[in-house]
Amino acid sequence: MRKHIYLIGLFLVTSLLFSCGSPQDSEIATVSSTDRNNTMESTENLESVELNGDSRTLKILYWQAPSILNPYLSSGTKDIESSSLIVEPLARYDSVDGEMVPWLASTIPTMANGGLASDYRSITWNLRTDVIWSDGTSFTAADVVFTWMYCSNEEFGCVSSNAFKDVAQVVAVDTHTVRVEFTKPMYFPYGPFVGSLTPIIQKEQFKDCLGAAAQACTEQNFNPVGTGPFMVEDFKANDVITFIANPNYREEGKPYFQKVIFKGGGEASSAARAVLETGEFDYAWNLQVEPEVLEGMQDTGKGELLTGFGSNVERIMVNQTNNDSSLGREKRSLYLDGTNPHPFLSDLNVRRALSLAIDRSILVEVGYGDTGRPMCNVIPAPSKFVSDNNEECKTQNIEEANRLLDEAGWVRGRDGVRAKDGIRLSMLYQTSTNSVRQDTQALVKEWWSQIGVETELRHIDGAVFFGSDQGSPDTLGKFYADVQMYTNNFEGIDPSEYVESWVCEEVPGPHNDWNASNIPRGCSADFDALVEQLEVTEESQDRIETIKQINDFVVQNYWEIPLIWRARVSAKSVSLKGVKMNGWDSELWNVADWYRE
Repeated sequence: MRKHIYLIGLFLVTSLLFSCGSPQDSEIATVSSTDRNNTMESTENLESVELNGDSRTLKILYWQAPSILNPYLSSGTKDIESSSLIVEPLARYDSVDGEMVPWLASTIPTMANGGLASDYRSITWNLRTDVIWSDGTSFTAADVVFTWMYCSNEEFGCVSSNAFKDVAQVVAVDTHTVRVEFTKPMYFPYGPFVGSLTPIIQKEQFKDCLGAAAQACTEQNFNPVGTGPFMVEDFKANDVITFIANPNYREEGKPYFQKVIFKGGGEASSAARAVLETGEFDYAWNLQVEPEVLEGMQDTGKGELLTGFGSNVERIMVNQTNNDSSLGREKRSLYLDGTNPHPFLSDLNVRRALSLAIDRSILVEVGYGDTGRPMCNVIPAPSKFVSDNNEECKTQNIEEANRLLDEAGWVRGRDGVRAKDGIRLSMLYQTSTNSVRQDTQALVKEWWSQIGVETELRHIDGAVFFGSDQGSPDTLGKFYADVQMYTNNFEGIDPSEYVESWVCEEVPGPHNDWNASNIPRGCSADFDALVEQLEVTEESQDRIETIKQINDFVVQNYWEIPLIWRARVSAKSVSLKGVKMNGWDSELWNVADWYRE
């Protein structure tokens, strides 16, 4: 009964938000109308794609369209996962419990098998000897060494630079043995070359793309030579990719599919419909769609849902810098050594009040159902790393939020919006275009209005928002808003590398091509000291406690406001077999094993 009441309330709230006549709401209504047109166009686009391939043509639909096939140049999942059909790491994380499995390596190095040095200062990988590149040339240790050189070049804003931060050098011991040497003991030495974020690229193809030249290497970035089961036949950025089977793939008889049509664009509900109702596609990714809608779509019997909990947390990023458009490109949303703080989100009381006002259980009921759980941490799993110090967020407390703002001197004006020293609590709240996210925005806007915060809503096409275009003002890296919402996660079952996302040197800006991980721009010497402490902590339980402290630092400073622990939700046709949903790595991690029955 409670859910139905809030669904009715949501309809009323949304109606008010999108029908009132204020300048802000008029802008929102225009965006919404455009998105309805885009949805119609996206359906037409699906029909325009040639889908009449034989049974050995695999049709994949990602409603956020890939814009590049080099994962070192984009933090977008759409780009990382589409490229995972081509380029591969030394090891992956499996779909069952996130444990590492060898991929281009023959074994996982450990101290027991002699692969991990007793002082934790080096790790040695033995490479498979049956791997060749899709162009027919040999895959060797030289390619692994080059990949490190490529991403660690200081003139290049490599998205995955954190993975190589503590690497002193990578040495080719012989043609099929690589030793990674660290600048200090690394008690979790599996960051470099493990998972879809740090695959091996071919030295011969990328040798002229080091440093500042990386962005300009269009052919390499759009058509990489790989060791994976597929290779690019045609790539239309932000639209469709045609892959064909790699004739040099190492496993005999694989891949089963000889062609892959990888369509991008549209929105989540139309993607779900294309698999579950019409059967036009075999696989649809990231179905962030209302649970009752998905349930109804499955009644046709043409498809089925796949779910898997990993480390996905839908959260609100809180900008710690001044995003005023009048500041220009030289200052807008730039940290500038702490001299450019946000005019009111720099107040901890405001940030905490924003979190307290949110009813996460309602967000789960309205948008996620069994595929979401209220979450108060940025590290939701594995359970041993989960802090229990932030549970207050699971209970909405409008009264306490108002008390905090009252005591901090934020006074309501005649219009109900709080202000202090001439600064109004008026925010721009942006996210990607998606029906569940727009429902969340509408509810959060209403709750924030109850504590005297005015909120303008904006949503941006996912291909743009999660894209890597340095010239676009609308990417999540630029963060030209007060708060923004999306899901973030880490690969595998150890967040040691992930927690480095919030160190000061990871604040995005022109100096790193906006490709850095500290999106909220929080910077603290105390936080950096915690990360440094983790790096020199050997004992397992001590490491766990330090990771919890790091989580608490981010959450209790409200650099990010966790909302929902999200399962990955995708759909596949009933005829598609071999799919193993993975909450810890690329969803397409075992695409070579997929087949049709």
